[in-house]
Amino acid sequence: MGDTGRDRAPPRQEPPPMPRLALYAIAVCVLAVVAAVISFVQGSLLGIVWVLLAGLSSNMAWFYLRRQRAQTAR
Repeated sequence: MGDTGRDRAPPRQEPPPMPRLALYAIAVCVLAVVAAVISFVQGSLLGIVWVLLAGLSSNMAWFYLRRQRAQTAR
């Protein structure tokens, strides 16, 4: 009998890899949050700057992730 292809599994579709800039932005965000916590624990108001940097880097990470999803959806 001929091969009908029924016993073959469909090809797996894996998600595309995360863009490198998004990974860097996530790493900066995590480090900024840690620095903010340490600054506030030590009583320094410099932690405000670290919180702002964490917010900026998290927005950058979302931007790069959404941009790649839009490009792969085309």
